[in-house]
Amino acid sequence: MFRLFSRTTDTQGLCGSRLFNNETFYKSFTSDLRYAKQRVYIESPFITKRRIDELLPVFEGLRRRGIAVTINTRCPDEHDGEYVRQASDGIQAMQELGVKVLYTVKHHRKLAVIDDVLWEGSLNILSQNDSCEIMRRIVSAILTEEMLRFTGANKYVSTY
Repeated sequence: MFRLFSRTTDTQGLCGSRLFNNETFYKSFTSDLRYAKQRVYIESPFITKRRIDELLPVFEGLRRRGIAVTINTRCPDEHDGEYVRQASDGIQAMQELGVKVLYTVKHHRKLAVIDDVLWEGSLNILSQNDSCEIMRRIVSAILTEEMLRFTGANKYVSTY
């Protein structure tokens, strides 16, 4: 029923990590986005207008600088009520900037890779509003590549 990821991680490349909550996350996250040099990959199952309105100018700046931005989310049809429109509008706005948008059925992961920085935790990056969440920021080329391979995102996101 479950397939375990059997590869062990070489911890020699670990550089350290730091925890953030829903109040401290976005300031550090957007700073990481602004300093991105090559790639941004975000997995967030939900998208809201409020959060996209805040992040769209950052994504626009990334695309102007030639940074590849890929978003993995749920198909808008998997949402209820008003969230269908908010997700659809947000996806359209991102695609107009040249952001690649992928859909995963029953998606629920919350993570991001910005160059060699891995963010993982419980916070929906593209929709978080009023909830108690955590995210861990890890600076490690080894762990970012491991996460991209583990999730299968390495097929869609450039690796170094």
